[in-house]
Amino acid sequence: MGDLMMLKKEYTGLANINGPLIVVEGIENVGYDEMVEITAPDGEIRKGRVLQVSSNRAVVQVFEGSTGLNINQSRVKFLQEPMKVALTKDILGRVFNGVGEAIDDGGDIYSENKYNINGNPINPYSRQYPRDYIQTGISAIDGLMTLIRGQKLPIFSGNGLPHNELAAQITRQAKIGDENENFAVVFCAMGIKHDEARYFVKSFEESGVLQNVVMYTNLADDPSVERIIAPRVALTAAEYLAFEENMHILVVMTDMTSYSEALRELSSRRGEVPSRKGYPGYLYSDLASLYERAGMIKGRSGSITQIPILTMPNDDITHPIPDLTGYITEGQIVLERDLSQRNVYPPINILPSLSRLMKDGIGADFTREDHPDVSSQLYAAYSHVQEVKSLASVIGEDELSELDQEYLAFGDEFENKFLNQDNHTNRSIAESLDLAWELISTLPRHELDRIAEDLLQKYYRGNDQDGKA
Repeated sequence: MGDLMMLKKEYTGLANINGPLIVVEGIENVGYDEMVEITAPDGEIRKGRVLQVSSNRAVVQVFEGSTGLNINQSRVKFLQEPMKVALTKDILGRVFNGVGEAIDDGGDIYSENKYNINGNPINPYSRQYPRDYIQTGISAIDGLMTLIRGQKLPIFSGNGLPHNELAAQITRQAKIGDENENFAVVFCAMGIKHDEARYFVKSFEESGVLQNVVMYTNLADDPSVERIIAPRVALTAAEYLAFEENMHILVVMTDMTSYSEALRELSSRRGEVPSRKGYPGYLYSDLASLYERAGMIKGRSGSITQIPILTMPNDDITHPIPDLTGYITEGQIVLERDLSQRNVYPPINILPSLSRLMKDGIGADFTREDHPDVSSQLYAAYSHVQEVKSLASVIGEDELSELDQEYLAFGDEFENKFLNQDNHTNRSIAESLDLAWELISTLPRHELDRIAEDLLQKYYRGNDQDGKA
């Protein structure tokens, strides 16, 4: 009886072919997300998975596309299991395509254990609250929107902005405080061009970090259905390394807009009722199924931290993709076109950017005692700079008060020295905080109302009527 239950039925003939989707009718005992083997008339075997299923009808997405299939002669076999990938620690230093197949010269990965790419939800009770910080070497991020181990912190970018350079730099430089053991990066690229893929691989090879990186790349000319699979395969690899090999994993995913557009394309082909801007109504829950795979589990020493990167269509932060991402994640890093045009790299606009978990992972026990206060003061001062710029545009810079002109000078220095750094400059957290004090000390001491007096005594470097620290 058990052998009969395991018998995999093969169906000949399709009811319909629509782009990468095929419809099979007259089916029995088929489950959602089940893997499928499709045999084309010429004998080529392709993979697919069940997207939609009813009592006698299944919609299957074909990873390699449906070109060459025909309705009468194509055969379909349901494999009675979800998509799984073989994982061992040997995946480190390797490059795979969007469905987990090796595309470098290292050969296939063999393992007794295969892992369901859909993962298992983390029980909220089992989650551990994120505390320790991850150093990226980028002053704006480390100083003002610190990345915490186990956090999900997206980067909101736009077409033509240097998010790829920033993603590569974070991958090259990220480390856990002063330690570097048991830390690795899972890099997932979706819908990128060939030259971008080459840039990432070359960047990691030249800096010597490739042996500590697992790459999953889905190219722009690869099937769009593979784009839906790629982040799930990457996150499954991250979960394996974090919770079975006890490593600290940073997952960088770019570009979530390409992923969401592939989801919209499939939804449209399935005839689903569209929601905002044509995206499916379940975009929120689908994105959450990816983002919520970050975190730490009590009793396990590993962790998964996520940096999803998305390009905002028309730089619109209210677009459904950044809008919903902002609801699910713990903050955002926003890149600004105006700063980029003024050759500031990375062009991070700190005012709409924040890290909601930063407060619990900085300070005396984690980074340095002055970090919370100096960060708050930088935000306040730079915010005032914007008000002064607005006033100057009305009355002219010459009519500004002496204090306002000092703020304008501070704003220029802040953008050119603190925000701006070379894409190979790796600053420690102490260097970033010292640089912040250097800039803050150009302002009068009585203006620094966000910093405790004992910290001013210790770190303030300027001259003022209140005396010199």
